[in-house]
Amino acid sequence: MKFLQEVKQEAFKVSWPTGKETIQGALMVFAMAVVMSLFFLLLDQVLKYFLEILLKVSL
Repeated sequence: MKFLQEVKQEAFKVSWPTGKETIQGALMVFAMAVVMSLFFLLLDQVLKYFLEILLKVSL
């Protein structure tokens, strides 16, 4: 019981983010995921292009 009471006391000490901060954080994560996916798509296409050139030259 004492442990649960201490856990409850500590939970009240935590400064939880506001709704606005939570939404901003989620939007930033989403934006970074989109940016990184576009970056890796572009990188994949460039590497594919150079690999195709390399394979054509070697044949």
